[in-house]
Amino acid sequence: MKKSIFLCAISNISSGSCPEDCGFCTQSARHHADIERYKYKPVEQIVFEAKNATNNGAIGFCLVTSGLGLDDKKLAFVCEVARAVKAELPDLNLIACNGIASVEQLRTLKEAGVNSYNHNLECSQNFYDKICTTHSWESRYQTCLNAKEAGLSLCSGGIFGLGESKEERSAFIQSVKSLSPDTMPLNFYIHNPALPLKAAPLSEEEALAIITEVRAALPNTRLMIAGGRETTFTSKECDIFATGADAIVIGDYLTTKGELPTKDREMIQRLGYEIATTCHA
Repeated sequence: MKKSIFLCAISNISSGSCPEDCGFCTQSARHHADIERYKYKPVEQIVFEAKNATNNGAIGFCLVTSGLGLDDKKLAFVCEVARAVKAELPDLNLIACNGIASVEQLRTLKEAGVNSYNHNLECSQNFYDKICTTHSWESRYQTCLNAKEAGLSLCSGGIFGLGESKEERSAFIQSVKSLSPDTMPLNFYIHNPALPLKAAPLSEEEALAIITEVRAALPNTRLMIAGGRETTFTSKECDIFATGADAIVIGDYLTTKGELPTKDREMIQRLGYEIATTCHA
């Protein structure tokens, strides 16, 4: 039986102007990164992007907003988008990524058609104050618990290559394991000149070893290679699947360009894998 690779696409439906100080994030207004900023993307444009994603083989589509969390206006907008997307694509696995959220807010998202909630721990609890001081790691962890209590599938992971030690990396993996997420996104830090966080990029060998370690710790979790895939894996990208990954993000990321979806599909098929057609494959 061929290994199936899950494809997911993301839409940055609210970009930039975040007041938080996350040192890895270009959407923080404190860092003045040269990115596109807008309050809300037109709903019609988001539905168009969702249709394009499904045409490219994606069965997951993530609605991402910038900022600490959900207020009433943002919650209403995400729900409006979710209903519009589901009206056109009822079988699409719809993911929301909207920051800190309560159980009640997450239940509201579920009622609007959201299937899964993505909220990353980012790194280990002890390392967290080195990358963010405006909100706590504990609030992130609690939001993940809230998502599960609300009956949503949980997608939680983080970023590697922030300057963390191997011990801190292992502690982070164990924290994610304690949440038993359905999906764990593995991002690899992409440096931007505007960002205060300076860290040496991981080698391909280090990054592949991380995937191997995560797979051993979370044998039943979908491992999705997300941001930094194209820059980290320059010659050994094919090895991400052999070391344990079974999902990738296709297309563009939040504020950086990604690979052409057609090229990713060709790579998967060339390697002898199948492209998943259901989230439960």
